[in-house]
Amino acid sequence: MRHSRTEHSRLQALQQEVARAEADYQRLRAAYLEIARTEPGHEVALAMIGSDMDRAHANLQALIGLPRLPFTHEPSTVVRREAQRLVHENT
Repeated sequence: MRHSRTEHSRLQALQQEVARAEADYQRLRAAYLEIARTEPGHEVALAMIGSDMDRAHANLQALIGLPRLPFTHEPSTVVRREAQRLVHENT
């Protein structure tokens, strides 16, 4: 199956946008885990980064065509549990 130049350019642009969205999400996730590990009592920072991370995750889902389901947990909730587990394991 051959794609036209226009379609090929559109697909490349979409791949780049997905890569940027994935990088944004991973950067925010790493920041969240670092704050949770080093300053677990800093709830404002965790909430702010968690909110940004949730938006980045929703954007990534939309770009790759996944519907946002109302009953799924927010990514920051899952990451918070993982961070708490890591803190408990290291203490």
